[in-house]
Amino acid sequence: MSIGVEALFTSALGLKSPWEVVKVELDTAKRRIDFEVACNAKQLPCPACGVNGQGIHDRVRRDWRHLDFFQNEAWLHADVPRVDCGACGKTTTVEAPWARPGSGFTLLFEALALTLCQSMPVAHAASLLRVNAKQLWRRIEHYVGMARAQEDMNGVAVVGIDDLSFRRGQDYVTLVHDLEGKRLLFMTEGRKHGTVIDFKANLIAHGGDPDHIKHVCMDMSAAYTKGVTEMLPQAQISFDRFHVIALANEAMDAVRRDEMRDQPRVVRAAMGTDRKALKGMLWGMRKDHADWSVDQINTMYRLQRLNLKSARAWRLKEGLRSTYAAGVTSNCPQQAEAALKRWISWARRSRLDPFKKLATTLKERLAGVVRGMLDGRSNAYVEAMNGMLQQTKRAARGFRTVKNFVAIAYLRMSKLKNLPINPMQPAAPIRSTIYRAGRPFPLKTA
Repeated sequence: MSIGVEALFTSALGLKSPWEVVKVELDTAKRRIDFEVACNAKQLPCPACGVNGQGIHDRVRRDWRHLDFFQNEAWLHADVPRVDCGACGKTTTVEAPWARPGSGFTLLFEALALTLCQSMPVAHAASLLRVNAKQLWRRIEHYVGMARAQEDMNGVAVVGIDDLSFRRGQDYVTLVHDLEGKRLLFMTEGRKHGTVIDFKANLIAHGGDPDHIKHVCMDMSAAYTKGVTEMLPQAQISFDRFHVIALANEAMDAVRRDEMRDQPRVVRAAMGTDRKALKGMLWGMRKDHADWSVDQINTMYRLQRLNLKSARAWRLKEGLRSTYAAGVTSNCPQQAEAALKRWISWARRSRLDPFKKLATTLKERLAGVVRGMLDGRSNAYVEAMNGMLQQTKRAARGFRTVKNFVAIAYLRMSKLKNLPINPMQPAAPIRSTIYRAGRPFPLKTA
């Protein structure tokens, strides 16, 4: 190739003196293009101490994968100088301006890889880029760690705390979200009260003030309650209404299962032996009445008029939902507390053990439950983000380590500001000029 081609690629790669492309080899059969880059300087500043005019001791061969050239893999090769410094006495390798030290990829290639991993499974991104997935995980860990080190958590005032299953069994991670900024603040393994201690330390390390946190929205976990009470005593706790209703649903399901197991003849005598009717009862009890099918409407119409334990459990669950709706409508703490106390009394007299247990739990945390009814804050955003993480985990067929899981969560949900920018930016449009009535008229053509 001519000298003009080398100069063209020197400019395209953004190289500046003393670096330049001296050779280009395109092999379409192997689907790759190789650029030989040379450093033509005889003296360089010392990378260690910065003293100018130091001699070159020797050169070390290095290779880097770059962004594709059309459909071909692009590789950069260079003999990187090592500077022998007479001032500090060290022999140090010069950093290539297009790559991180020790990386086999250029900065632009890593930026593209990180962009892909933000929106697709890492294994799929690795397949698309034709690299090993482990190489991408290492870069995610590096750049996420670097970006998080620069994160500013000053001003965080409202947080939501939740847990998420990492894998089958009792492996969980705790997530803390900024509910006003809608970003993931902190994630760590476990769901004990110590995770709140770790969050407080992390918040301080990133410029946040624990005393500035005025509100914490969470489920009724005793561990989280203990952690917040000890570490964030000035914060008001509200128990997320979605978790409370979920507990009522769990209590209702427990009653239905126990009745089907212990008194199957009574249930079948009341509802019939048709499997379709029993299945309609199962789903009708769980779903909102506005979403019932015709068969479920008929089934639930019959259920409401029976004295089955399942029917009483369903009425209690619906009663709690109505209590929440009335509390929101009234927007009065006294009225909401009175309505909730009436429901608690009803549940304790129901002779249904799961609901008696739930009533005791709500009574012990009455102030936080009422606050969760009225203040409008909830962990709905946290639940939505957790759902996205679960979908991502399934699509990627799981993450091998908690470390990887935490890194990908920060990458996708923390709104990190100091990540590499996607190199695939739109090109500037080309404008042509035509003449109308003897005057130039710009025309955008592409």
